[in-house]
Amino acid sequence: MLGGQPIIILKENVERNRGLEAQRSNIAAAKAIASAVRTTLGPRGMDKMLVGGTGDVTISNDGATILHEIAVQHPGAKMVIEVAEAQDDEVGDGTTTAVILVGSLMEKAEDMIEKKIHPTIIGKGYQLGMEKALEILNELAIDIKPDDREMLIRIADTAMTGKSIESVKEKLNEIVVDSVMIVAEREGNTVSIDQDNVMIKKQAGDTMDDAELVRGIVIDKTRLSEDMPHKVKSAKIALVTSPLEIKKTQTKAKIRISSSDQVNAFGVQEREALKKYADAVIASGANVLLCQKGIAEAVGFYLAKGGVLAVEDVPEKDMKFAAKALNAEMVSKPDELTPELLGTAKLVEQIEDAELIKISGCENPKAVTILLRGSTNYLLDELERAVVDGTRVVMDVMEDGKMLAGGGSVETELLLRIRDYASTVGGRAQLAIEKYAESFEAIPITLAENSGFNPLDKLVDLKNAHSKGKTHAGLNVYDGKVIDMLKAKVVEPLRSKRQSVQSSAEAAILLIRVDDMMISGGRH
Repeated sequence: MLGGQPIIILKENVERNRGLEAQRSNIAAAKAIASAVRTTLGPRGMDKMLVGGTGDVTISNDGATILHEIAVQHPGAKMVIEVAEAQDDEVGDGTTTAVILVGSLMEKAEDMIEKKIHPTIIGKGYQLGMEKALEILNELAIDIKPDDREMLIRIADTAMTGKSIESVKEKLNEIVVDSVMIVAEREGNTVSIDQDNVMIKKQAGDTMDDAELVRGIVIDKTRLSEDMPHKVKSAKIALVTSPLEIKKTQTKAKIRISSSDQVNAFGVQEREALKKYADAVIASGANVLLCQKGIAEAVGFYLAKGGVLAVEDVPEKDMKFAAKALNAEMVSKPDELTPELLGTAKLVEQIEDAELIKISGCENPKAVTILLRGSTNYLLDELERAVVDGTRVVMDVMEDGKMLAGGGSVETELLLRIRDYASTVGGRAQLAIEKYAESFEAIPITLAENSGFNPLDKLVDLKNAHSKGKTHAGLNVYDGKVIDMLKAKVVEPLRSKRQSVQSSAEAAILLIRVDDMMISGGRH
């Protein structure tokens, strides 16, 4: 007010929450998002059915997928979902863990705010706790060699357990590990893997047991004509990027034809030009042709006569992938083809009852394809999510050479060791560090709850085992016993845990420090 006149700074449609109200709003939002995915954690987690506005149904227990599908308006909730998406982009797994930790950290912050502990002090305590947690994780990390296939299979198994694909998990574990090991590039002691070099293709109709690792590529196309061979063994494959047809000229041109002989001559000349395309492909020794653009009917006719299996309009992405898988070179024109530029494969075939061309049996492929099969699209989608998670965690472990025990063992160890560390820090920050340590209880408690056991009893058992120096003690979710997770080979990547610890703490610190929310447009 100034001289009795109100001064309006914000527009009428701006909704404002201040102080405790803003903090409580963000805390409630983070807890709500955490509770949405909480029941999906662990091997015995449940699935969620998500129905979109168009009636599309998604059934999944993958945290990133669930949160991506949820329509969220609250800005605080959006931040928590961003944590999950960052986790998924960076690591490929551990999204549910990260979100549950954010919810738990916000819940502990609520207790401290009630006790009049300033948000800045809470933030400082959480920051110190996070730094200590990352330090402890490095101490707990176990070395793994990039060629330790058996242990890599256990890593993939941990990531894929709990999905609705349990019946074929053993087979998929091996497919996932072998695919990553094939495309891994080694330089001295370092391993680098490009996740784009493992392609996942889906085919509805068959059973999940029919999933296979294709040392090559599967393309969503059919052969150009029925006259072409259905299968080609000992294939020599040409990759051409330009169209094999008569191009239209850039400028308009008229051709005056005054006699039937000229018509015939014109037609003959065109056929000859098209035949040259086919002859160049056949002369190179190729018996399979992948063309990025269209192929004229006449070219197809001559190629079929020469016993060549041709595929037109292959997407650029598939062409580049094929070049890597087949160790071939792409050329712009057929007359540039030479035997050295061709790719090789044991077999090229059109899959029965499906519009798919499968090129398999490539020697030393730099890219491979995992072909998934399933009776329904819902099952295929979940199968794909499981395989993506599996491939990503195997890549992480092979690149870092570090893993951790699973089953809540790491969180229990962090809980006890950070609590001990808190006592060495003075002032009110000590209380915040203790609460930060307590937030890790959420993971073993959730694992126990989702498995049908008493969470408090199991937490006490875990703490007891760890206090006796059993660093790898975790919860066996099938019988409720506390066992050595390393011996049970329940293992996960160090990178996944580091990312979930770091991103959850950073998001919580950011949200706690907000004491004023101004939402324009009257949104909630």
